[in-house]
This record gives sequence, structure tokens and C-alpha cells, in this order.
Amino acid sequence: MIRLLIADDQQLVRAGLRMLCESAPDVQIVGEAADGAEAVREAARCRPDVILMDLRMPVVDGIAATRKILTDNPESRVVALTTFDDDDHLYPALAAGAHGFLVKDSAPEELLAAIRRADAGEQPFSPGVLRRLVNRVVREETGPEPPNALRGLTPRELDVLVLLAEGLGNHDIAARLHVGVTTVKTHVAALMTKTGADNRVRLAVLAHSAGLM
Repeated sequence: MIRLLIADDQQLVRAGLRMLCESAPDVQIVGEAADGAEAVREAARCRPDVILMDLRMPVVDGIAATRKILTDNPESRVVALTTFDDDDHLYPALAAGAHGFLVKDSAPEELLAAIRRADAGEQPFSPGVLRRLVNRVVREETGPEPPNALRGLTPRELDVLVLLAEGLGNHDIAARLHVGVTTVKTHVAALMTKTGADNRVRLAVLAHSAGLM
């Protein structure tokens, strides 16, 4: 079971998230919080595997709460809940250690998939959020020449890289390529080793910089 904590200052939103997550057989809701300070206390009490964290909350905001929670319990995975025009919160939350970002109007199945992906150690992003994040990094950073970075990748690794850059998780990539999830994980690990990228976002940036998308 995935132990889940829901943190949002709107009671109606929390109720909707609870109703959705209670419908999943592999998710157990272990706590709720209406502000960042309460989220920190609840995280310390129930030690959740995954936390759905609203970024805009009273008392203590979601960014500060994320930083404190992950300092005390680095094994938890925080998935930030944001809006399309929330760049001022998006990047600081990433710096605070958030593992993924979802927009609040995401489809129910996308939210449940994000919880499972975060629990599995992946970084779930809504497609629009991932595109904005990648575009900003591409604009602001310079790195190895894309042809050099991609040298040595197999055709199958390139296939995985493109799908990963589209925001797909390991299970979706496996289904698209008709291979096992373990095989996808092996390809992702190989991509990180060969390119020097230390996470999936960096791999997505590489794919966009190289013109693969």
C-alpha cells in the first residue's frame, strides 16, 4: 500500500482528492493537512510514502513545508499541486526537493498514476509543466553538445529517451514499446550513465536540446 498524505487549504479540494484516492486499491490515506505547518506535523506523525502538496497554503507555504518534510524524512516523495501560471512557485518547489508537479485540473487517472510513479522513484510531471520546465532549462543553461551526449546510445535507448521526454512513466513506456517495465528501468539507468544526466528531467532537456522531439 502507498501511504498518502493530502495537504491543501481548501476543504473541498481535499475531499475530492480523498474520494479519488480512496477508490484506488493500492493507496491508503494516512493524513490530511489544511496548511503547511500542519503538513509538517502530519508528515512527522504518519511518515507517508507520498505527499500531495498544494504550493499556496497559509501559515507555512507548500515550498517551505516541502523543504522541512524532506529534511526530516528524505524517503518521502512530494508531488506538488500547481497551476499553469505558477512558475514563481514551480521552480522554488523543485529546488526544495519536490519530486513532481501536477496541475489541479489533471485527469483523475493522471493523478493516481503520478502517485504511483512518485512512490516508485520516478518524477511525474503534467505534460504542460514538463514542457515549460524543459524550455526554461534549455534557454538558461548550456551543457555538452547534444551529438556528443547522444553518442553511443542504442536505437532502443533513443526510443525510451523520446518517450521519457514526452512525460511518460516507465509503465506507459513499457506498454508503448511492448517490453517489460524492468527493461525500461534498465534503459533509463543506461541513459543516465551514458549521458551523465542525474534525473529524468535532465534527460528530457537533453532530448529537446538534441532536436529529438
